[in-house]
Amino acid sequence: MIKTRFRSFTRLHQLITILSLSVLFFSFVVFNTFAQSQSYTWKNVEIVGGGFVPGIIYNPGESGLVYARTDIGGAYRLDRSTDRWIPLLDWIGWDDWNLSGVLSLAADPVDTNRVYAACGSYTNDWDPENGAILRSSDYGATWAKTTLPFKIGGNMPGRGCGERLAVDPNKNSILFFGAPGDQSSAHGLWKSTDYGVTWSEVGNFPNPGNYIDDPGDTNNYLDSYQGIYWVTFDEDTGSAGNATQTIFVGVADTNGNCIYRTTNGGSTWQLIPGQPGSLACPHKGKLDSENDFLYIAYSNNGGPYDGTMGDVWRFNTATDEWMCVSPVENNGVAGEGDNYFGYSGLSIDRQNPAAIMVTGYSSWWPDTMIWRSTDSGSTWTPIWEWVSYPSRSFRYTMDITDAPWLEWGGQPGDAEVLPKLGWMTETLEINPFNSNEMMYGTGATIFGTRNLTAWDSGGTIKISVMCEGLEETSVLSLISPAAGPPLISGLGDIYGFTHNNLSTVPNAFFTDPQIATTSMDYAALNPSFIYRVGNGGEELHYIVQKSSGSSTDGGATWNMNWNEPAGITGGGIVAVGADGRNIVWSPEGTAVHYSSTNGSNWTASSGISGEAAVASDRVNPNLFYGAQGGSFYVSTNGGANFSVTATGIPAVGQLKGVPGHEGHVWVAGGEDGLWRSTDGGTTLTRLTNVEEAFTIGFGAPVSGTYQAVYTSALINGVRGIFRSDDAGSSWIRINDDRHQWAWTGKTITGDPRVPGRVYIGTNGRGIIYGDSSGSVVTPPPGDTPAPTQTPLPTVTPVPTQTHVPTATPVPGTLTGDVNTDGIVDIVDALLIAQYYVGLNPTDFNPNLADTNCDSNLDIIDALLIAQYYVGLITEFC
Repeated sequence: MIKTRFRSFTRLHQLITILSLSVLFFSFVVFNTFAQSQSYTWKNVEIVGGGFVPGIIYNPGESGLVYARTDIGGAYRLDRSTDRWIPLLDWIGWDDWNLSGVLSLAADPVDTNRVYAACGSYTNDWDPENGAILRSSDYGATWAKTTLPFKIGGNMPGRGCGERLAVDPNKNSILFFGAPGDQSSAHGLWKSTDYGVTWSEVGNFPNPGNYIDDPGDTNNYLDSYQGIYWVTFDEDTGSAGNATQTIFVGVADTNGNCIYRTTNGGSTWQLIPGQPGSLACPHKGKLDSENDFLYIAYSNNGGPYDGTMGDVWRFNTATDEWMCVSPVENNGVAGEGDNYFGYSGLSIDRQNPAAIMVTGYSSWWPDTMIWRSTDSGSTWTPIWEWVSYPSRSFRYTMDITDAPWLEWGGQPGDAEVLPKLGWMTETLEINPFNSNEMMYGTGATIFGTRNLTAWDSGGTIKISVMCEGLEETSVLSLISPAAGPPLISGLGDIYGFTHNNLSTVPNAFFTDPQIATTSMDYAALNPSFIYRVGNGGEELHYIVQKSSGSSTDGGATWNMNWNEPAGITGGGIVAVGADGRNIVWSPEGTAVHYSSTNGSNWTASSGISGEAAVASDRVNPNLFYGAQGGSFYVSTNGGANFSVTATGIPAVGQLKGVPGHEGHVWVAGGEDGLWRSTDGGTTLTRLTNVEEAFTIGFGAPVSGTYQAVYTSALINGVRGIFRSDDAGSSWIRINDDRHQWAWTGKTITGDPRVPGRVYIGTNGRGIIYGDSSGSVVTPPPGDTPAPTQTPLPTVTPVPTQTHVPTATPVPGTLTGDVNTDGIVDIVDALLIAQYYVGLNPTDFNPNLADTNCDSNLDIIDALLIAQYYVGLITEFC
């Protein structure tokens, strides 16, 4: 008896010890994960626009409520009190960066606080994740997510068509989504009956779409099925609380079998007879239910760049009669005649449905086309027309005060005028509550007017920039010199800017050359000298743009360097010596080169592999560093000769020298962590407190004399933006889960004049900068704060391709749910711990306990459940 009691006591003691260790383990993990943080105030460096806006969506149920979607930069809602767009998807993090591409957006006309977005960036292998439907019930302030069983291409061909996502205006718990496809198939029509929580495929929909832009595209970008473009409800065929019965769907189909209809809420679908059948891509389908007209804007291409033929058709839904109402009819030969473009940007004035507008989205020269009709398409007037070549007359004036760089270099061609009306004008929308307000998206901004009806009386409309707050540049390089402007940016599509004031839009982007700027550097001891490189070769204004340029006045003016190394295929990376005398350039496609003549002549460097990462020492003018293939290189003679000083470092990385500290160089090695040298590259040491680091930058010291170190990294299991004030010994997370901006792995820098200020380059959300707004917070020892909640309240189960909504997990089948109560929680961890020490707990199913799949049941399985319970992991093995 005594022996038995002793054994029971021993087991109980063992269990208590194990559980105590478990608590200590989790306290340690959580403490380290959230050990130090600091609140920051985040803003955009003002550029205004800069990328493609494929969709503008007014909510027809609430006056003034309008959203915009972008192809790589998330979604926005317009704040009418400031006339600025509010970003809605900044919470999207590193691992789900693909959700920043928004293929479609739907605003609920009944519960107008609800909004939905179909998100995903690519349908090919560039994107490892499936798409998702995001849903919000607070105007986009917070979101929940349903992952779909296929990819979504918010930055793929056809992204300007739509809207593919639609809410039933009578029974708003019902939504339809016309899915795109991938390289293997289209994914059909999908439906939700529970406000977008679960989705199932509409199996009886007859045609998912077979159109592909270019089946032979070896880049796997143009060879995807574009699927279903839009879903349009006929509101008059339902009533409040009862589902709409007539629904139209537009499909991308090579045979012209494009427009389908149901008259019984989706129980059956039919191809509408008599449709034109000559064009494959019905970009838009808008219904005027007052006059029973469905308008369709067609192109022979999915866009948004191409399209060489199009038409606008009007379908009488009462008589089933079709009529071509094109402003300019095609002659049946693509690219010839007056119709050399496809149509899109279709909109109806809901206050006066006989007034409609449409764009020639793919008319690049001399400008895009916009037409307006006030008699349901019987006649049209253009926004501009030819007088006598090259002269044109205009029904508009333009004001680009809010984004003066839209003058685009100030060198128009013969018939062109600057600023242009735009290009890629896939979306144009008239405010359903105000006939005078119209907005349209372009490849660079949102334009709009608030005196639209002046057009109808022969007057001119005033078009102005309506894009404030929406920032959609892809940022490739950032520098913040010690003197001169606080920031200079290198961008993709719009080249880059000198930012003399962070809250003021620059007057002009970089010219001489106009290149996608991939890298810049300045002379640390002579910061007015700057060198930039990028992707040249394009002819602009009859001049072939070379791949590099220099400035001697802090970026105010630039000189294109005509001589460059042979064989360049991309801009690569550039490093400027501390005094500006020597430059080392590592372009794509050829060897590393150096110049001692401000870039007018180049000589191949010896001893270093091509396409290496390069950097300069910020104190010693002769000292340059390189890294490639796991080797570290050093040059002591201005880049002429390099030698290997260390091996075993990351195969790829980003190098930066530390201002004011000779021989100090850091390497952000991606998944191989963060490395540093203090002896000029003779030895490099990995920082053990950083798991991954993708960018590295330096700014003014926050404390002490060493530069503040900034990185986009994974530290203690947390992905974020971090700052170190003690040369990497400890780290402070300075962003939070509401401010993640998807992928931030390209460029970062601190400000050398403002302690704590950091500039972050994003891929689609422009340049973010932050200033500290609170003190550093360190939880006291033993404190176990709860993990920071992400803005996704729930993740619903992945739907299956059936007609049945996705089921919740069944108790007794869920790994980790050892007591089979349908949930995985701390009780399951306790039961595994009891089982491990031999207490034989009741209600215990050992078949569900192996959470690390090692065929053993031990304390590790309990610890994994505890991690799952507190939110540190989201799935088992």
